[in-house]
Amino acid sequence: MENNVDFMIHGLVKFQLFGQELWITTTHVCVLIVMMALIGFAIAANYKIRHAKEVPDGFQNFIELIVESLDKMVNNIMGENAAKFRNYIGTIFMFILLSNISGLFGLRPPTADYGTTLSLGLITFGMIQYNNIKYNKGRAFTDLFKPLPFLFPINLIGEIATPISLSLRLFGNVLSGTVMMALIYGLLPIFLKIGFPAALHVYFDLFAGCIQTYVFCMLTMVFVSQKIPSEQN
Repeated sequence: MENNVDFMIHGLVKFQLFGQELWITTTHVCVLIVMMALIGFAIAANYKIRHAKEVPDGFQNFIELIVESLDKMVNNIMGENAAKFRNYIGTIFMFILLSNISGLFGLRPPTADYGTTLSLGLITFGMIQYNNIKYNKGRAFTDLFKPLPFLFPINLIGEIATPISLSLRLFGNVLSGTVMMALIYGLLPIFLKIGFPAALHVYFDLFAGCIQTYVFCMLTMVFVSQKIPSEQN
């Protein structure tokens, strides 16, 4: 069974950079495939919209459905500030979703690597703190000492915990599904590997992948909105 179960990250190419040994891993390759798929879709969508017909066809309807759904999601949570963040939220939504469901296409989901989810969490953390300083100026720092000065360490830990909680939640849920599917494929006889796991892929890759994508983006929007004063909302 050990030879059939494989859910680990593998090094593919080793190279030296500034005296350090680095690897190109399966995660890098899967991220590149996901990015190429998204870029290809964006190019095709841009061409289709530029040459849109009066009577939209299936692909044009699909593009409009995606855009309208993402706009509605961001507007419902961020209100008047939605226009400033819909591009970022739409980008990470598409990237995380395609990464999460890439297991359906035989890839190891990039979001099952903590390096990927931590990077997403840190980017979101940077956006949160940037908007905090932009709109609150000095209050972004003085609020850490409220309601009492001795609570500063707790407030600081609460801020630092944001990217860690975001990244660990996404990583843990996607990795658990990857491990479960690897174990199932390792335990099943070969004649059951064709049809039986399909229902489990629907849950672990599709359903759970969509839920975790929404949760990550929803929390991102909530955290950013909390840093913008109410008169700006």
